[in-house]
Amino acid sequence: MTNAARHHAVFPDEKAINAAVVASRQLATFLSTKVETQRLELVNERQQREVIELPAVALGLLGEILSELALGNAVTVVPIHAELTTQESADMLNVSRPHLVKLLDNGALPHTKTGRHRRIKFTDLMAYKEQRDQATYAAMDELTAQAQTLGMGYD
Repeated sequence: MTNAARHHAVFPDEKAINAAVVASRQLATFLSTKVETQRLELVNERQQREVIELPAVALGLLGEILSELALGNAVTVVPIHAELTTQESADMLNVSRPHLVKLLDNGALPHTKTGRHRRIKFTDLMAYKEQRDQATYAAMDELTAQAQTLGMGYD
């Protein structure tokens, strides 16, 4: 990841998870309004207050981040234009790097080469992931229907 490589995923501890649960609930109240910006008040350790104005889209992203942290998941922010390494891409797809390289070599996933190094656009990776997920869901639906037709006891 060109710029995003500097931002490593952080795993929340118990205190962070609890804070994220509370904050995500509080933030959800503000996200339900349809205004373009929201004003937040920040208070530092010396009780100095600062009011900042954030676009609603940024608050939406913050809400998603807090929801993931509340579940104990690591979160990282990747710019949409980012180019990922093969290892970063494999990690995001939860596959091995050699498997990802085979996908690249077979043309299943577009990529570019910078010298000897392959780079995958984040948008291409997410499109591939969405396509793969849809195929998985379709296969599961087909198996479920088949199990019901055969009366395999999955009611």
